[in-house]
Amino acid sequence: MKIHESAENYLETILILHQRSGAVRSVDIANELEFSKPSVSVAMKNLRENGYIQVDAGGLITLLPKGREIAERMLERHNVLTRWLCSLGVPKEIAAEDACRIEHVISGESFEAIKRHSL
Repeated sequence: MKIHESAENYLETILILHQRSGAVRSVDIANELEFSKPSVSVAMKNLRENGYIQVDAGGLITLLPKGREIAERMLERHNVLTRWLCSLGVPKEIAAEDACRIEHVISGESFEAIKRHSL
């Protein structure tokens, strides 16, 4: 199943916030991404209904296995691509912004080649 770039970004953000503080709620995601709370609420509903996340009675969001797999893949791509672009002389802030866009469209083959040659 093809997942949209926005869903990949939400899942990656959930993983980052979980690593940072251990607990993630919709309001945390809205604050991190600077999105409206209603927009995040709709996205969380879609992710929950499609089996990517679980939301408990207290509003805590947990990645389910298929959501965690996507989040980890996106975060790895983001980190590797940012480092690679920085190694080419791109300023860190620009490298991170570009990596955020590239991570969603790069093929697995191209990413693995960059990874092999940049580590």
